[in-house]
Amino acid sequence: MFTGTRSMQRFAVLIALASLSAACSDTTSPSFDVASVEASNVVVLANAGVTCTDGTIIGDVGSFSATGAVTRTTCPITGTLHVGDGVATQAFNDFLNTYAVLAPQAGDVCTMLTGTLAGVTLAPGVYCFNAAATVTGVLTLNGPADGIWIFKIGTSGTGALTGTGFEVVMAGGGQASNVTWRVADAVTMTTSNIQGHILAGAGITLTGGSLHGNVASKADVTITGTAVTGIITLP
Repeated sequence: MFTGTRSMQRFAVLIALASLSAACSDTTSPSFDVASVEASNVVVLANAGVTCTDGTIIGDVGSFSATGAVTRTTCPITGTLHVGDGVATQAFNDFLNTYAVLAPQAGDVCTMLTGTLAGVTLAPGVYCFNAAATVTGVLTLNGPADGIWIFKIGTSGTGALTGTGFEVVMAGGGQASNVTWRVADAVTMTTSNIQGHILAGAGITLTGGSLHGNVASKADVTITGTAVTGIITLP
């Protein structure tokens, strides 16, 4: 639930941590230890600049840098703008913490993915792309309401996420709030309908389509013609 006030809203970002000692593998089923990380109700968060043109954002928007800016043209925002204030600082620190916790480490267990993911159905789990990922078509995430999906892009240390005409469909009661995309480098999504939280090590560019989730970037966020609906899950 999003309140649109300046006060911090606490929500749980569920993190699946591999508990076995093997490295990422495409043959081992992952086992999870579930933890939660505190965050704020900022649903679009950048290190410096957020630019939105011909889009919509339901939720707060923040820039960590006091010299950053939120620039919008025909982009209604249902929420509060935070530029270099305490809310933005806390949100960015929470993002960095979550991003670090989800960093690939020796001992992680995940299922290695390749290809575009078109026509693929995935149960809850931790999934990895060793390098960059280029996705298209329909990906179905099928699981119960408490199922958790973690996608790590660029587990070798580098790798961007690029999608064109990509759509994520939740099935079986699965919730977008339990989906996280942790990307080593930039994220570029075009005419795509995404579910879940996107955490990027570089810039995020969304063009067309929709996002049901939150985005946070170590660089800038650019939104053009995208409908962004933030997710706030109160504990």
